[in-house]
Amino acid sequence: MDLPLPLAWLVDEADASPGPEQFLAELGGRLLADGLPLAGGALSLAVPHPIIARRIWLWRAETGTVIEAFGFVGGPPSQAGREWLAGLGPVHEDTVGSAADSPVLGWAGLRPFDTAEAGRLRQAARFAAAPLGALAARAALAALLEAYLGRRSAARVQAGALQRGTGETIRAALLCADLRDFTALSEATEPAAMIASLDAWFDRVAGAVHAFGGEVLKFIGDGALAIFPVTGTPGEACEAALRAVAAARAGMVHLDTVRQTQGLPPLPFGAALHFGEMLWGNIGAADRLDFTAIGPAVNLVSRLEGLCKPLGRSVLVSGAVAAETTTTLIPLGEHPLRGIADPCAVFTLPED
Repeated sequence: MDLPLPLAWLVDEADASPGPEQFLAELGGRLLADGLPLAGGALSLAVPHPIIARRIWLWRAETGTVIEAFGFVGGPPSQAGREWLAGLGPVHEDTVGSAADSPVLGWAGLRPFDTAEAGRLRQAARFAAAPLGALAARAALAALLEAYLGRRSAARVQAGALQRGTGETIRAALLCADLRDFTALSEATEPAAMIASLDAWFDRVAGAVHAFGGEVLKFIGDGALAIFPVTGTPGEACEAALRAVAAARAGMVHLDTVRQTQGLPPLPFGAALHFGEMLWGNIGAADRLDFTAIGPAVNLVSRLEGLCKPLGRSVLVSGAVAAETTTTLIPLGEHPLRGIADPCAVFTLPED
């Protein structure tokens, strides 16, 4: 059968698209070249994610650029794609499949689509069902991995980094944060209220980390380990980590104020920052792996966080971070750390 070129591409090549962004741009360009009067296009995929319900890609025919928007869990059904298209011209939209969470493929015209043109767009949507099914499955897997591993680690795993003992040595600023007196608090608090407290604490820490380009590697009980990999200079990574811990601390001050009005106790915490090299990769059993960071730098930041309570500080910073930053820090002298051979130069923030 001699198919029009856009349909032939959907049958033969579209399932090899690297992702939804490239799929939409390529399909839009091919439909445009085939004579359809397109001003733009939109592709919406449902994803299994704690806060994102749908990811929407928006393509502008004039420039060929694609941007991304989101529909969030708990909000109204996202109309971001349709509303954006309506700003470009008359809209034609097809749901690709019969399920409630099926992909939605939409187009804006330079003028209203005539009957034949609308029929060609519906036919393209039918032929797009198979490649979009594959893309939706990959997007769902990526969303799940990002939710449980973080974006950078998820990308590594999805790219095939699955062998135990494999990884790479990276340089990063590390953040280790932990609630104080968590055991006593948990024994005196109902489980549901304790989980809500933990979620609120982790929201402040993880939100600050992600806002400044870091990644939470893991939550361990009431603690969190995050990294800020070096992508430019070491100083930039350390400055990002310092801004993140300052933001987390401000968030916790606000949270404690809210808790006080509810008759709840504050949530004191400790946080430590260090800079160094670590092995970032897979460790674990033969059939159960953890993608994480290990090495002396990870050990040191954990031990340093343990000094927060004895020193009466909520934030401690190692000499390795202090050497890479222009942020004003207050020296607290050198301190021995359990299991670490050499004493560590310790600093804190001026307002701590």
